[in-house]
Amino acid sequence: MTKAQITPDWIAVDWGTSNLRAWAMDASGKVLAEATSQEGMGKLARDGFEPALLRLIGPWLENGPAPVFACGMVGSRQGWCEAPYRSVPCTPLDPAAQVTAPTNDPRLSVHIAPGLKQTQPADVMRGEETQIAGALSLMPGYDGILCLPGTHSKWAQISAGEVVSFQTFMTGEMFALLSEASVLRHGLQGDGWDDTAFVVAVSDALSRPERLGARLFALRAEGLIAGLAPPAARARLSGLLIGTELAAARPYWLGQRVTLVGAAKLSAAYARALKAQGIDAQHLSVTDCTLAGLSSLALQTEAAR
Repeated sequence: MTKAQITPDWIAVDWGTSNLRAWAMDASGKVLAEATSQEGMGKLARDGFEPALLRLIGPWLENGPAPVFACGMVGSRQGWCEAPYRSVPCTPLDPAAQVTAPTNDPRLSVHIAPGLKQTQPADVMRGEETQIAGALSLMPGYDGILCLPGTHSKWAQISAGEVVSFQTFMTGEMFALLSEASVLRHGLQGDGWDDTAFVVAVSDALSRPERLGARLFALRAEGLIAGLAPPAARARLSGLLIGTELAAARPYWLGQRVTLVGAAKLSAAYARALKAQGIDAQHLSVTDCTLAGLSSLALQTEAAR
């Protein structure tokens, strides 16, 4: 089947800061085709969103229009059309709160899911609410904690189908900045890994999170005077940052049921760190959760018509 022959019932879109992903879907929620581009929100002016989307999904519209259900930074203040945050506690998605983006092409009907906000302590999420909705769709009746590792990791308390509270940590962004733009970069070459070094660093950070700054510079010093190998240095950097996150997020995970929603490699690191603290976390694919969340939104929207 060629791209032009695909006739979706609807189209799922996850539009982040750096990338755009789209899936042609049938009425049962089956993926017919997938397309990606690097035209994320951060690369587009407001009038560039519609052309960017058409470049990606145009062939799927040749046999007629299909509604688009989108989540992520496309609904931010700098996105295509702002979808105002909803306040927790609340269900992760609400079809009535969707915003319809302005379009010129008559084949396009683009519905954008809003993010969530929390007043005290101040916090926001955009895109993760759809992953949470998908996780709850895949795990009916789930009560517990969802951890969504990523550039900005989220910990969300779930009860009775609602997001009760959540907290964000810039752990992934800090790892990227420290490993690519700080003095530590000189000792972190390659992508090797030392699991023992990771686990020890997690424990160290959990025990003494206030020592993070000193522990970080020790990576540089040990590389210079003690021959600390790059795989061990990378693993320790990751362990120190994730361990510090776990120390701050302890009220969320301690004694709780925890499910990780994220990329496999990063989720495995969080699972390893939690396992050392006696928490057996299960893992769901972030793509599966995103599609399940958008599918539930599409079905609810159709049912409300």
